[in-house]
Amino acid sequence: MIADPDSGLLSPVRAGTPAESTTGDLAWLRAMLDTEAALARAQARLGTVPVAAAERITEAARAVEIDVVALARDARATANPVVGLVKALTEAVAGLAPEAADYVHRGSTSQDIFDTAMMLVVARTLRPLAADLDATAEALGELARAHRDTPMAGRTLTAHAVPTTFGLKAAGWRQLVLDAARRVRRVLDDGLPVSLGGAAGTLAAYLEYGRTDGVVPGDYAERLTTAFAEETGLTAPVLPWHGLRTPVADVAGALAFTAGALGKFAIDVETLTRTEIGEVTEPAAAGRGGSSAMPHKRNPVLATLIRSAALQVPVLAAGVTQSMSAEDERSAGVWHAEWQLLRECLRLTGGAAHTAAELARGLTAHADRMRENLGATHGLIVSERLSTTLAPLLGKAKAKDVLGDASRRAVLENRPLGDVLAEFPEITDVLDAATIAELLDPSCYTGAAGSLVDRALRQDIDGDVTDG
Repeated sequence: MIADPDSGLLSPVRAGTPAESTTGDLAWLRAMLDTEAALARAQARLGTVPVAAAERITEAARAVEIDVVALARDARATANPVVGLVKALTEAVAGLAPEAADYVHRGSTSQDIFDTAMMLVVARTLRPLAADLDATAEALGELARAHRDTPMAGRTLTAHAVPTTFGLKAAGWRQLVLDAARRVRRVLDDGLPVSLGGAAGTLAAYLEYGRTDGVVPGDYAERLTTAFAEETGLTAPVLPWHGLRTPVADVAGALAFTAGALGKFAIDVETLTRTEIGEVTEPAAAGRGGSSAMPHKRNPVLATLIRSAALQVPVLAAGVTQSMSAEDERSAGVWHAEWQLLRECLRLTGGAAHTAAELARGLTAHADRMRENLGATHGLIVSERLSTTLAPLLGKAKAKDVLGDASRRAVLENRPLGDVLAEFPEITDVLDAATIAELLDPSCYTGAAGSLVDRALRQDIDGDVTDG
């Protein structure tokens, strides 16, 4: 095998991450070879392939050297790479044991091999991806716990709204990551089946070989599917799924959600990293975040990489889902359209998850800057609290008018709201200075943020809620 030609030059979010090594051309080639070997072993277990032949096929599949570039170019003649791979594997088996060569790909079809290999690639990519999601959730949980009561400005429609806490923000990021991890694990546990249907989903050739070899068909198709699933570590489907693309759509859906969840984390970090906000910073590393033109800059590159994936994956996943509209028992073009789309979903989401774990572990929160920003509106950020307090004292309409006048003056005169309120007899007649000061303290108006953080942190990675 020659070197993988796709270096990820235009997709740095996945370059050098586990998802790159599990989804490259060589990884797909390895998965197809593993599938061919697993099929031979499954047939040997049921007596339709000699055990010795299955052993030689497995041996050859592990050792065969295939030029992946040449294989790809040859695939233009057949519309898929399995035909050329079977030829190369058969030649390799013949070199070890000529009598075993006839048992390569016995009764199978290209889509059986490729779809099963696809599920192997998915499994091999989702396992490290799930581990990265766990690591991200753990780090975000630590941030939420450490900053449970750290007040900061809540922002809605880009503007300061009411106070919240950084702990609650981090707990929200963690919740999305946990939701993503559960979706990924659901696919890993239940949704990655082998593909075994033969030419048109009837397994006719597999059964015919069973008859030829003296195996009574009966439940042979079911037993072969089960054995094949056991040999690959995948699951056994109820029906062949050449034209029923639920497994692929499920993977795409889980990846789209995961990318979106990580994208929320990333865009919040980008926003909070802005120079004029400065409430968080990404972990530092030599050479990271530098600008080619501006020496002073330290760009939020980890969040940028994650967000780039979050913007691409849902679009690609929509293309995969669209491919559910496959005609007949096997499609012409629809099946083929899935391959690159799904691979990019795996690569981008896997890369984003790996990057998110690094970002979460090293993210620094600046509580002092959060406190400073809470004062940017001179107390207006707690106007809701004042309104709620004054309404029963002054009447709802009058309280609204008085606070509206005071707020406008505070903005126009660039003065603290507390100083302005002290000049309104309607206010000072019902509230003393100490009460006004307490009402204007943003840290005293974070609602149930603390208890919400505690509640969120009681939910573990598996979705179970612990006591406490």
